Amino acid sequence: MNLKQLLATVCCLGMAVNAIAQTPLPDEVRQAMAKAGLPESSLGLIAFPLRDRDRGLRLREQVPLQPASTLKVVTAVVALEQLGANSRGRTDLMAAAPWSGDSLAGPLYVRGGADNDLDWPALWAMLRSLREQGLREIQGGLVVDRTMFKPARLDIGAPQFDEAPEFQYNVIPDALGLNGNLLSYALSSDAKAVSGRTSPAWPGISVDATAMKLIDKPCSSWEDGWQIPDATQHAEGVTLHLKGTFPRQCSQQLELNLIERQWLTVQALRQIWRELGGVMGPGDRETATPAGSLVLASHQGRPLAELMRGMMKRSDNPLTRLVYLRLGAAAAGADEDTLKASERVVRNWFAAKGIDASGLVIENGSGLSRLERIKPAQMAALLVSAWESPQAPELLSSMPVAVVDGPRWRRLKGSSSDGRARLKTGMLRNVAAVAGYIYDAGHQPWVLVAMLNEEQAGSKGWPVIDALAEWVTRQP
Repeated sequence: MNLKQLLATVCCLGMAVNAIAQTPLPDEVRQAMAKAGLPESSLGLIAFPLRDRDRGLRLREQVPLQPASTLKVVTAVVALEQLGANSRGRTDLMAAAPWSGDSLAGPLYVRGGADNDLDWPALWAMLRSLREQGLREIQGGLVVDRTMFKPARLDIGAPQFDEAPEFQYNVIPDALGLNGNLLSYALSSDAKAVSGRTSPAWPGISVDATAMKLIDKPCSSWEDGWQIPDATQHAEGVTLHLKGTFPRQCSQQLELNLIERQWLTVQALRQIWRELGGVMGPGDRETATPAGSLVLASHQGRPLAELMRGMMKRSDNPLTRLVYLRLGAAAAGADEDTLKASERVVRNWFAAKGIDASGLVIENGSGLSRLERIKPAQMAALLVSAWESPQAPELLSSMPVAVVDGPRWRRLKGSSSDGRARLKTGMLRNVAAVAGYIYDAGHQPWVLVAMLNEEQAGSKGWPVIDALAEWVTRQP
């Protein structure tokens, strides 16, 4: 081949690559975008069959875009390979030295190990185990050890994501995370007033609902008039002052993050210990457990493969952030920031798989961020790698199934996408996104990644995503 022929071949190859990169959008997708008032420049897209990756659609696939909760796919895939499907979080009750008779001279250490299933009953069972072993008196109070992550309290000083930091999806996890750092509140109203109580009714917590105004609206619209309560600390404990409006003749059970987590942990643990007939001295604090301490009782969370169903199908932000932190904790140096170590693990995984990580921005691994970015092509390459991984069955079983899982897909019931797609969705005010696998008319799997980044895309963009999914399912 002479130089002229070589240049012609290279030129043709370049034209072919460019043709793939500039695939025209199907008419139904263009129409959906026009109807939604979204410009074509707001869409990043890549879709191709796994057995013929030069086919399909590509549009702005090399542009870093905001992924919203589709970024959970990255955390899930890397965690499966780095931590293992059977890895578990663990909580330990520990002592620096054995107790004598029925009395422990020092404190009881509660060491958090990223156990997502540490709820009130699990704590009760561990403390009950100590009583059954014969321990009655703990002279040195409680020491809560959250030092698995650095810093131990990522929640302190962190800017809130939106105007609802008290709700579950916004909780910033730590290594202990008792009951997800949430407490249940029962609110109810009659024709004249609103009343509130906590459940469990831990000592020192009172709820003042006298400032809430009753309104004549359906109970289902209670959140419209909700305002963040004020928490007042005083000598007897904490009083929560509820604000806003609440419908008449309405009852709601809310899981909220309103009370300082260390104070709540101490109150709950001391109360359970008292109810079990134990005695506990003063000295409560947060610090590390001494080296060589003895494990007195333990609790293990569910395996990662089971937790992933919550990460993906329910799009659980705190759970995903916890798993992302576990990635860093498993690889961090002695004083390394855990989030930085987590990012390093993800980038090293990309490098090991030969995936270019330029433009990738990860803040917390969940997609609940205004900073996180990923290219559609990067997400697609990750999905290809995951499909070929021994961990693929675990990932696939965790992915939401179109129509079956989640209200966002139920509008496609009876369509060609019904039950034929395993796709993680993501939505913020300015983002509508999807990433996963979908089958065409010949029952062959495709990778589909689409990200709309535009003001109000979260409310207007879903017909575009639907049109893309339907287009893939009709391909021969």
